[in-house]
Amino acid sequence: MTATVGGIFPEGLSNVPESPLLLLRNADVHAPAHLGWQDLLIGGGRILAMQPSQDAAGSPPTHTTSIDLHGRRVLPGLIDGHTHITGGGGEAGAHTRVPPVPLSRFTLAGITTVVGLLGTDDTTRSTRELVATVNGLRNEGMNAYAYTGGYHLPVATVTGSVRDDLAFIDCLIGVGELAICDHRSSQPTRDELLRVAADAHVGGLLTGKAGILHLHLGDGPRGLAQVREALDASEIPARVFNPTHVNRRRALFEEALELARRGCTIDITAFPVAADEDAWAADEALLRYLASGAPAEQVTISSDGGGCLPVFDDQGRMLSMDIGAPDSLHRTLKTLLARGEELARVLPAFTSNPARLLRLESKGRVAQGADADLLILDEDDNVSDVLISGRWFVRDGQAVIRGTFEGAR
Repeated sequence: MTATVGGIFPEGLSNVPESPLLLLRNADVHAPAHLGWQDLLIGGGRILAMQPSQDAAGSPPTHTTSIDLHGRRVLPGLIDGHTHITGGGGEAGAHTRVPPVPLSRFTLAGITTVVGLLGTDDTTRSTRELVATVNGLRNEGMNAYAYTGGYHLPVATVTGSVRDDLAFIDCLIGVGELAICDHRSSQPTRDELLRVAADAHVGGLLTGKAGILHLHLGDGPRGLAQVREALDASEIPARVFNPTHVNRRRALFEEALELARRGCTIDITAFPVAADEDAWAADEALLRYLASGAPAEQVTISSDGGGCLPVFDDQGRMLSMDIGAPDSLHRTLKTLLARGEELARVLPAFTSNPARLLRLESKGRVAQGADADLLILDEDDNVSDVLISGRWFVRDGQAVIRGTFEGAR
């Protein structure tokens, strides 16, 4: 094998034309369960076959590019279930609207599937714009979906109906992020919350989509009381209610653990947390969740990429803001590994758990027949290489496919 440049690939391999079939040999597969060294045959965007490396025999099929990974770890591509692909913000005027997130910001972070949403600004930003942005990312090769709506009621739909949006617009898979317990919300009543949840649930039944209500949690004192009341007062399955930002306050996180035990999937946000802050960093929150005895499959981690991370005074005026970063997902995973955690224990929250919640059955796992959305880590747990539908997007830590306007003057 020729010399490598900064990674596993032979010098000049990036200039080799794509072949119909790709054989990844000697991959240390975490599916997310640890399967050991495997050979993966990829074609048509899927994993066509997988077998232990020591069992491989004979020559690969004709027109196959074969790459020896020499034991590099291969994971399912990360699924980011909460990201502001059109940009968030706007809480301090039009100049504070965050710009859209370009393709390579996701792929360089090991993310192969995104779910876009609107936040506080569902007035100057629209679900129509969100759908168009999803379609643009899809045209560039990303797996992209979205929620209809935003923080407020009535839900900001395309068709005028949540159920119609889910039934007739392919990429819309649920409702969100509807805000509760937050001074920026519409202050929905329990019955209003139930009506939206019911429409999301029925829309999911009619289409086979996720049909969830993705709930933004503010830091108000009511916490998750409205969700508990909604579960007590209705027949809507607990899986429909999907609260996010549950680690923003420590007491709120304890409430979220109880909801997970009742059947909700809770979403941890990978935002920065100061040492003296009344919050849990994403890595700490996940470990506390796993130690709590709540169902391991009912927790996910998302980035809030492109979203505004504001600080308000007691009058609701924004004092400062930061911006959520897609690479916070990978940084959280890397922190967990640095703490000595096994990939098989923590990886589901980034991969198979969101795939299950979002009903993306061919994603979030490395298996025969699954989509060839793969993340390859280097020896330092950094993102080395990324495939989406069997196509290279990142090689040796560099984006080889970028968004249409990335780098435009």
